Amino acid sequence: MKYAYVALTTKALLLASAASAMAQSTPPRREPDVRPAAVDDVEVVAQNLEQTLPLTLAQYGSPLEIVTAKQIKDSGFIDVVQALELLVPGVTVSTQAGAFSYANISLQGSRNSDVLWTIDGVRIGNRLYNSTSPADTLPASMVERVEVLKGGQGLFYGTQAVAGVINVVTRPFTEEWKGAVSAGLDSNDGSHLNGSVGGGVGRHRVVLWGSRDQSDGYELYDAYQPNTDLKNRTYDVRSLGLKYGYAFTDDLHLTAQYILTDAKLDYPSVRGVSVNDRKETIAIGRLDYTPSDRVQLYLKAYHHQWDTDYYTRPAPSAYWGYEDFGLNAMAELKLNKGLAYTVGYEFQNYRGRDDVLLIAGETEQVHAAFGQIRTTDDFSRKLRLAAGVRVNSTPKTDSTVWNLSGAYDITDNLHFDAMVGTSFLLPDAQQLYGIDLCCSRGNPALKPEESFNINVGLSGRIGDQAWLISGWDRRIDNLITSDTSNPPAGYPSLFVNIDAEVKARGFEVTTRGPLGAGFNYLLSYTYSQERARGTNVQIAGRPEHSGKAILSWRSEGPFGADLSAKYIGQTESVVSGFGTQAYGDYWVANLGGHVWLDPSNRTRRLNVRVENLFDTNYATSVASAVLTGSSPSTRFLYHRLGAPRTFYVSLSQSF
Repeated sequence: MKYAYVALTTKALLLASAASAMAQSTPPRREPDVRPAAVDDVEVVAQNLEQTLPLTLAQYGSPLEIVTAKQIKDSGFIDVVQALELLVPGVTVSTQAGAFSYANISLQGSRNSDVLWTIDGVRIGNRLYNSTSPADTLPASMVERVEVLKGGQGLFYGTQAVAGVINVVTRPFTEEWKGAVSAGLDSNDGSHLNGSVGGGVGRHRVVLWGSRDQSDGYELYDAYQPNTDLKNRTYDVRSLGLKYGYAFTDDLHLTAQYILTDAKLDYPSVRGVSVNDRKETIAIGRLDYTPSDRVQLYLKAYHHQWDTDYYTRPAPSAYWGYEDFGLNAMAELKLNKGLAYTVGYEFQNYRGRDDVLLIAGETEQVHAAFGQIRTTDDFSRKLRLAAGVRVNSTPKTDSTVWNLSGAYDITDNLHFDAMVGTSFLLPDAQQLYGIDLCCSRGNPALKPEESFNINVGLSGRIGDQAWLISGWDRRIDNLITSDTSNPPAGYPSLFVNIDAEVKARGFEVTTRGPLGAGFNYLLSYTYSQERARGTNVQIAGRPEHSGKAILSWRSEGPFGADLSAKYIGQTESVVSGFGTQAYGDYWVANLGGHVWLDPSNRTRRLNVRVENLFDTNYATSVASAVLTGSSPSTRFLYHRLGAPRTFYVSLSQSF
């Protein structure tokens, strides 16, 4: 009996991932037949419709990057955002407070709110505030791989997938029992401990993992209010995951999993420290049924609970949190030669509350039906085409999106991708229901934002060197923003839909390959132009230029090293009292190295890492505040700083 899990090797995942080239001694190559089974070293124990969806979409024109657990371990990263920040071309990331903090993420010139985050396909985005990334509770030790689908993905993933999807895939099942434990320290008085164990007996499979990461952090700003004494940002994140699988038959499989995160996260400002004491749980159940090569189905239910006590000392705590549960069903049918059909239904029920913004437990329900038709190899082994539509319905509004995509192998070494379609972004709870007098008044009459996306890409190989040139153009209508022209009495502004159209367009160039003597490289440059309608000025806080470079080395002996760096170009923001301020224009490097202490068995490994290798002093944002006690009011300028040079060391043992 073969248990239903997907065992894709790193080389298979590299089929659509430029970043993952560092994990191999040779770069990825596109074959005319891009099915996983046609790639060297691919071991697919069984197909799982949901888990293979990103790779399938990549085969039909969706840009896909994949970061593997091996890359994360080799680089010594402790959370998911660090891996995205340095390893994924086309993704611009700046954390707000270092590891395990909120992050500002731009995917193909997007806002935070345009990127959907999922764990094993379950959305974990914060629908109280779409602009808040859920990345501060994702330890790297839980990851099998991170899949980054670029471009509008509203067809299969629904709201918020305007610029793409970041899917964190947790540790997989294994047939043989195995495990590992790792312990480490960092120079910010931090400690890091994680472990996992998994295996199977008969038709049963189980995997268990856990981690604890804590640190005293660093000072976030270059200027503070005079009476501020708490300046460091600390974190203490504990995560536990359990996944269980059972094979009723060779064709019918059950997967159940539970993830618990308990985190104490500081968020200092220039006047004090705000605290998020958080507990988050995710429960998932899925049935997979594959009666034949022509029919695949799955049914999934999930529940996501997020509870936070928020306070700024010495003020009392206030609650904010949400509950999200739903169902998802999908079927893939190959009813006739040359074509495959995918149909599905999704239900979401979301309820959120915030005692600060007085969002009083409002509930939102979404029903969606979607379908796609694709060509198969019986139609053509060089040309692959797909078309789909999704209809979304809420009690207040309906939205229909569509998608067309295709891929063509011009030659064995030249490949073309294209995708065009629409996506949508539902207003969040703050925009609909927020009633705090300090802020914009919520507006229950808001309509969803709508976007139109175009992606094109050309990739190929010259000898052992692989290259990619891709471009995008995205336009957003019904933009939701704050309007100060006629706000309700007592409020500074009102959330409204406006006619202004946001345009994001740009391109990405990536090359990668072997250099000899055990070295591999990746170089990537991204240009992103983001404009509001009627202007020729880059939107505040968005760099036009960014880039990444990776150099990896593997010796024939027990040693290895990985050097990665990112470049963020000059960025400008309008600051109250100071006008337009420029920041950015910096390089930040990360150096990781490892040595196997038992070279013959390779079970005991020592890792060292230097974050911000050259101790670059750089700002990720700029703002101003009124100086306490000043009369008349005097403002001072301050910058939010990136992490200083930090040393990490860890020892791991596998068994």
